[in-house]
Amino acid sequence: MNIECFSEKYTVRRLADEDIEKVLELCKRNPLYYKHCPPEVTRESIAEDMRNLPPKKNFQDKYYLGYFQGNDLVAVMDFIDKYPNDETVFIGFFMVNSRYQQKGIGSSMISELSRYMKQLGYRYIRLGYVKGNRQSRGFWEKNEFSETGTVLHQERYDVVVMQRVL
Repeated sequence: MNIECFSEKYTVRRLADEDIEKVLELCKRNPLYYKHCPPEVTRESIAEDMRNLPPKKNFQDKYYLGYFQGNDLVAVMDFIDKYPNDETVFIGFFMVNSRYQQKGIGSSMISELSRYMKQLGYRYIRLGYVKGNRQSRGFWEKNEFSETGTVLHQERYDVVVMQRVL
């Protein structure tokens, strides 16, 4: 998989420990997300997210990505290849810098990703949003994702699973 093909407009690259401050700044400017998905973001929680894997996956399947315009971090995406099955990719986290929101940029990124995944032969993109987060649900519905009927019960919230057919 060539992550440079995730976007024609932005430079996409794997994020590393030296990027944690930029990710933290981006996340802190989106307090509504953490209202629904506690706890508050920290350097440690970002470092943990960078290394967190779903069951039966390894680090070559995980892409913790930054979308950049020059040095400016425009968006962050946690992307898992072939999860939960070989015809599906999973977005574990996607957040657009608040300065770039409400301009169609996030939707454009998801459209580009969808086209590329379809070219590679994938059939679905799957993700979850925290139940009650209307902003998140609305964004994903606008981007052709539908609820699957699966709700995962977490300790602090419920996650509604959505999927887009490619």
